[in-house]
Amino acid sequence: MDIEEFYDADDRRRQSAEIELGGDWHDAKGVRYELNWIEDTGELYVMREPAPPEWADPFGGIHVRIDDKATFDSMTVAVVAHIDGRDKVESVLGGWLEAMEQPNSAEWLAERLRDAGVAVTPSN
Repeated sequence: MDIEEFYDADDRRRQSAEIELGGDWHDAKGVRYELNWIEDTGELYVMREPAPPEWADPFGGIHVRIDDKATFDSMTVAVVAHIDGRDKVESVLGGWLEAMEQPNSAEWLAERLRDAGVAVTPSN
């Protein structure tokens, strides 16, 4: 979904404090992600740049471009974790700034979320 659909789906998202946790996360294919956390919902979400026709993201999603829909040509949003409280966000993502600068940093992020038991599977 795009960012407007994401915010429209839950009014708390627009009203809440939101923290950006870096805009230069990259996966193995070089796709760029921006990471954000919404305080009122506890949602940690990524905005993903347009990607190649077929790819697997580090959060467990498999993506195949079926046609030339605009959703594949623009930023898309996905909730990747639920984390209650800023202290827990800081604990789970400790060292994120340095990790983001490394190659395939999105994989580091996905592993941290899985290890902490807060990751959302693609079917959730």
